[in-house]
Amino acid sequence: MAFQTVAPIATKPRHSLPFSRIDDHLRTLNKPAVKTIHSPDGDIIDCVPIHQQIALDHPKLRNHKLQMHPQTQPSYGTAESVNRFTKMGRSNEIRQLWHENGRCPSATVAVRRITAEDIRRVGSVERFGRKFHQPPKPKPRSPKPKPRSRIVSRPGHEYATAYLDNNEYYGTRATINVWNPHVQGPLEFSVAQIWLAAGSFDNGDLNTIEVGWMVHPKYYGDNNTRLFTFWTDDAYQFTGCYNHDCLGFVQVSSEVALGASISPVSSDGGVQYEIQLMIWKDSVTRNWWLKFGNDAPMGYWPAEIFSHLSTAATSIQWGGEILNFEISGQHTQTQMGSGNFAQAGSSHASYFKNIFYVNAANQLVFPTNLQTSVAFPNCYSIQVPNANSFYFGGPGRNSNCP
Repeated sequence: MAFQTVAPIATKPRHSLPFSRIDDHLRTLNKPAVKTIHSPDGDIIDCVPIHQQIALDHPKLRNHKLQMHPQTQPSYGTAESVNRFTKMGRSNEIRQLWHENGRCPSATVAVRRITAEDIRRVGSVERFGRKFHQPPKPKPRSPKPKPRSRIVSRPGHEYATAYLDNNEYYGTRATINVWNPHVQGPLEFSVAQIWLAAGSFDNGDLNTIEVGWMVHPKYYGDNNTRLFTFWTDDAYQFTGCYNHDCLGFVQVSSEVALGASISPVSSDGGVQYEIQLMIWKDSVTRNWWLKFGNDAPMGYWPAEIFSHLSTAATSIQWGGEILNFEISGQHTQTQMGSGNFAQAGSSHASYFKNIFYVNAANQLVFPTNLQTSVAFPNCYSIQVPNANSFYFGGPGRNSNCP
């Protein structure tokens, strides 16, 4: 995959954004750095002193004590879970592209710098960091969509996922292979991710923590595959954002930059490159921690920024998501995962494997009752070969998905 910075996507805003508003917002987001690293793909990574990061400006964190390490971590709870863990093996190495030109020193955090063009592409300071939705109303399709879990309720968003719900969950661990899917429309995206959720979308109080990889040309200005996080406390209305694009996620690692490109990616029939992600709730502080790969924990979402998730998640979801704007009145050709259907299997389809969830005893256990959800199986599909792994994805528009 060639990493390139592409020309800004042409838009025709009704009014140009005032430079003063953009500059003020950039001063809020981009904290002074002790070192700056220029990535080969055009990103700028700032090494920000850990106690000066943007998250700590959150009004709910005024009396928050920075946690450098989690006080508790989950263990593998059963003999079968331990046995599955020992058989997991090591993944082919994934790195972030900016590492080619340097690393951040200790006592700093690596933060992708936001530019004025990033904000202009989105169209407003208020929308920056938020998710895009509300495309033209999708046309009725046959067969009728299966009932879907509580997370997937927004128009235009299509999913192929496995999930657990109607219980209390305190985290999850999974391995995902990484691809660079084609994204057709400038407002569309393709994602492979984990969701932890509580509350209700329909009631406007849905809390989510979301982590994975994505291709999002409108947001990042290119077609690179990038590591991302997202959170919301009110069903994507006014709170939450991607990465460090608002006040929320507290980072403690200097090794990983949220929103930065990850490389290399998997090839169809070739080498599969993977990322390992673990999210868990510290049973002492109630903060939700994130671990990327085998490195030290990356950071956490403080319990104070959530309502329902301050206690526990009531559902976990793993899988793919795309945004379909039905360009020219047809289903999008935006690919999910590798662009191949789940039935293509090993070395061809996108997958989640080594899936565990964290129970109330702070133990990692493998699920025995994964359910699946796919709205339009002629466009994207999912297949579960065993209890803690599955394939998913698809090409989008094709002869059976017009």
